[in-house]
Amino acid sequence: MRFPLLAAALLACAGFASSPGALAQSRNAPNASAAPIVIKFSHVVAPDTPKGRAAERFKALAEQMSNGQVKVEVYPNSQLYRDREELEALQLGAVQMLAPSLAKFSPLGVKEFEAFDLPYIFPSKQALYAVTEGRIGRSLLRKLESKGITGLAYWDNGFKIMSANKPLLAPADFRGLRMRIQSSRVLDEQMRALGAQPLALAFSETAPALRNGVVQGTENTPSNMYTQRMHETQKHLTVSNHGYLGYAVIVNKKFWDGLPAGTRRILARAMAEATAYEKTIAQRTNDEALEAIRRAGTTTIHTLSPQQQAEWRKAMAPVYARMEERIGKDVVQAIRREASGR
Repeated sequence: MRFPLLAAALLACAGFASSPGALAQSRNAPNASAAPIVIKFSHVVAPDTPKGRAAERFKALAEQMSNGQVKVEVYPNSQLYRDREELEALQLGAVQMLAPSLAKFSPLGVKEFEAFDLPYIFPSKQALYAVTEGRIGRSLLRKLESKGITGLAYWDNGFKIMSANKPLLAPADFRGLRMRIQSSRVLDEQMRALGAQPLALAFSETAPALRNGVVQGTENTPSNMYTQRMHETQKHLTVSNHGYLGYAVIVNKKFWDGLPAGTRRILARAMAEATAYEKTIAQRTNDEALEAIRRAGTTTIHTLSPQQQAEWRKAMAPVYARMEERIGKDVVQAIRREASGR
């Protein structure tokens, strides 16, 4: 009988019974007499964010639909692992589920996901969903299987804004600024195209780095900025919507394949409902966070005019030529066609 994870991790974390009869039964349906199957779901953001709320919704749905035969333990705010550690932990079976940002898959050799980091690649959420919910999105998730990972869904956060202790209204305003980015060659090129000095830092390290002056600015969504209190040390914020931040919900493939078929169906249904919920709250959560930042009075919020947006687009346009070969020109072109409705 094949165990779904490393044997020790399975007995401790998945809760499968050890007798041959119980294991045979567990292949097809949840075993009411067995200890619950435990899913450790680790992520790096606060609970009061789109991803954090969706993780809690998935937990509630999975436990309810399985009648308690599945227990989901959610660990937010890098409680278990930081950005650079969590994927390795998943592959080793130390956790069963993650929802990393899409740029995180590049170090695994799946560079196609870096296309989501390209500036202004998605003109709207509808254009984004045409990609993530269609053939391209499914194809990208399948590329993770050879890495021991099964992709379950795409979760949304939103379009990013810029912050610093000076107004960022024109590309020239970035010149010489040390700007925090998540680890991504595309985002590195983006900041360099603006004249900034990019520094890749884990999400958990960003707010302290802003407070201590290690970096002078950053990009992120309003919900992430607000829940990490970045606005308290950033005097200016620009609503630029220049890039997108999203996630893929993933599981350890051996763990997933080793679950009873009935349990997989239950978890897939719970994930589908949690994903639909996540999409409904993502924009609202970011809008509320931006308004909360405005009310806090610590940060001046700027909105780019159409002319300023055009200047930003022009400055960042060379990123495509520099990154197409790395990502795959065919992938970039396919996403742009799908996003534009052609």
